[in-house]
Amino acid sequence: MEFSGGWDSRATLVDGRWVVRTPRRPEVEAQLLRETEVMPWLAARLPLPVPIPEVVTRTPLVVRHPLVPGEPLESPVAEHGRALGEFLLALHGTPAETAWDRGFPRAERTRDEREAADRRFRAEVLPLLPDSHRQRALNLLDAILRSPADTLVHGDLGPEHVLSAGEHLTGVIDFGDAHIGDRAIDLAWALFGTPAEFAGELSRTYGVTDALRTRALAWHRLGPWYEVLHGADIGDPEVAAEGLTGVLARLG
Repeated sequence: MEFSGGWDSRATLVDGRWVVRTPRRPEVEAQLLRETEVMPWLAARLPLPVPIPEVVTRTPLVVRHPLVPGEPLESPVAEHGRALGEFLLALHGTPAETAWDRGFPRAERTRDEREAADRRFRAEVLPLLPDSHRQRALNLLDAILRSPADTLVHGDLGPEHVLSAGEHLTGVIDFGDAHIGDRAIDLAWALFGTPAEFAGELSRTYGVTDALRTRALAWHRLGPWYEVLHGADIGDPEVAAEGLTGVLARLG
């Protein structure tokens, strides 16, 4: 049973206990192989279960990991916020030098990818915005380019990747975008896409500063820009239009 519509890989549940993943594109193979090498090491540092994949076959590439229990977080409460705050403290406390020595992408790659995305945002998304939003958009893009790249981050933290059962978190999944980047990217949804009681408890547990909150808001506002590009890349104008609606809504 296929149960993931991820952009990079296809995930299938086998025998009710194994998540089997295959790359959707050849360039994703290196990412999946990297996860088999780094996740066993990282899992030992974290207070919540995470996928620990292993190679099944290399040609074609197939990897699998035991199913992490729980359901995507739909109704965040304060206890969830505390647990996620503790998880992020542990993840972000991983020494960056050790993380890239283990195989996570280095800060230089992060900056290169930011600059490449920025060029596309300015060329493909910015012209779609009304004049009334143009300066705020430029300020946002400039702020993202100035953000640090000094912390091991999940890179795609949202409700579909945070699992729960009742008031307890049971795991965090999908580390395909993990890299050395700005810790604020992992706080974007957690602070600005969740109920106040969840965000408040996470903020207290993690120790969110005003500067960190400002950067997290910038990353939150940037999220739909990627959806616009994705819609263009797959030739789906509806996806691109939904992304543009999100861009305008978050710019305010």
